[in-house]
Amino acid sequence: MSETINILVGSMTGTAEMVAEDMQATIEEVSDHSVEMLLMDDLDASVFERDGVFLLVTSTYGQGEVPDNALDFYESISDGKPDLSAVRFGIFGLGDSTYADTFNFGGKLFEEILKAQGATLIGERLQHNASGADLPEEAGVEWIKDWIARLESAEAAA
Repeated sequence: MSETINILVGSMTGTAEMVAEDMQATIEEVSDHSVEMLLMDDLDASVFERDGVFLLVTSTYGQGEVPDNALDFYESISDGKPDLSAVRFGIFGLGDSTYADTFNFGGKLFEEILKAQGATLIGERLQHNASGADLPEEAGVEWIKDWIARLESAEAAA
């Protein structure tokens, strides 16, 4: 059995949650990974004790911060500094390049804090642009297919 993919969602308006739902459906369709989606509202760093790999789907809010529902979760990692050296993760970030100085900072902040605690990024963080031509859920479905291939390649090599 393949690893569980834990999708952790940080969203203000629901767009990230919609993208995560489409990703979950795609994962279930194209792989034998089980998937669980969790909103970041009530999470803390202990979520990384779960089995499997992690996929963070998060928007950016305000002046380049993580969304409100992700703030406590982010701070539990930042303040608690847990050892995440066994954690592997991917990030799909949502942003709008109209805000050039803080474009996609929600995803960037999570990538930086997880790496600082020893976690390993699988693939590259996707930075979706709301001012671009593609819909976030379409970009998410295409990106997740590539991410699953990277994950499965890493599993085969292990």
